[in-house]
Amino acid sequence: MPIPEFKPFVCYSLTAIFSWKEAILKKFFCSVMAVVVFCFGALAPASAATPAKEKVILSADMVDLFDDGVAMLMLAKSPKVDLLGVAVVIGNTWVETGTASAIRQLEGIKRTDIPVMMGVNTVHREGRMAAIQDEKTQFGRGPDTHDGAAGYPQPKSWKDAYRAAYNAEPTMEPSKENAVDFIIRQVKANPHEVTIVAIGTYNNLAAAVQKDPSIVPLIKRVVYMGGAFFWNGNVTPQAEFNIWFDPEAARIAWRTPFKEQVIFPLDACEKIKFTKKRYDALAARLKDPHFQTMFANHWTMPKFKENPEWNTFVWDVLCAAYVIDPTIIEEEETLPVDVNTVYSPNYGSTLAYRGIPPNGTQKARIVFKVNEEKVWKQVNDLFDTM
Repeated sequence: MPIPEFKPFVCYSLTAIFSWKEAILKKFFCSVMAVVVFCFGALAPASAATPAKEKVILSADMVDLFDDGVAMLMLAKSPKVDLLGVAVVIGNTWVETGTASAIRQLEGIKRTDIPVMMGVNTVHREGRMAAIQDEKTQFGRGPDTHDGAAGYPQPKSWKDAYRAAYNAEPTMEPSKENAVDFIIRQVKANPHEVTIVAIGTYNNLAAAVQKDPSIVPLIKRVVYMGGAFFWNGNVTPQAEFNIWFDPEAARIAWRTPFKEQVIFPLDACEKIKFTKKRYDALAARLKDPHFQTMFANHWTMPKFKENPEWNTFVWDVLCAAYVIDPTIIEEEETLPVDVNTVYSPNYGSTLAYRGIPPNGTQKARIVFKVNEEKVWKQVNDLFDTM
């Protein structure tokens, strides 16, 4: 009996098996690729639509609402900003008062996760706080008679300041870490990512770069409110308050070789007026009793009652608005800048050089004009949430 020829069957069977496996593998490969393409296709638009938040440290001589408070609240509530912390500094207020104010406002928007640090509570010039009163007769004053922390006694503690101002007990505490150490630590932890917004005196920043100069190249940029370059001063005919309160600190900061410095001086700030009409419109937007009471007791209210035509400015708000939306700048010029630290009627005046600058000066972007409509829209949007 002849032996059956099984070879064709075997070849056919193996071919069929391999074809079947190949088909399965192809289907599996195609399925995997489809999932990969879908995932990356879904992620790509999300990444483009949601850029990384701007990491910000706010150094402020804090007051309720306008102007430091509104700047802080804008940054704290912006989806574009990661407010790493608030470093309180002397200036408008003693650090104790400013700390109480920062805490009260962060409590109001339920952002007690944002740390508040107590910072530098002294100025560089020895005896300056007591001498400020004498300077009025020696050097004269400008249209703004504001003395800041030099105009009232230093509180015993931030809690005493809180209880006196708000007749309540705080629900959060300031960080045990000093503001200067906080700045140094955060910059090192986030190299080339941190923007420092300095809207009070520049003492915290000056102390930080002097304590640890290695952070200077690691800071992404510094945004300041301060100075008056081609504009009159406010507290003196030449000087703006933030610089005038401690010119030595300002000089240290501006002469530090940061990658980028952006300055919002009176040249830009005093082109946007805060009127009674604007005050009333913003008051009508507030719904939270916490902030309604705060705004009703705001320092501008007695001024508006006395003279409805009186107006002021929103200074620090421009810095926060810029960090959130850099397109608000309409006119600017990059120039070397400096601060006059000679104790004289020009003490605290600021200089920008279109010619040859002194050795040691650094360039800064000086803002001369912003888009007022964009700024007020950000403020209105903020007040709609409070």
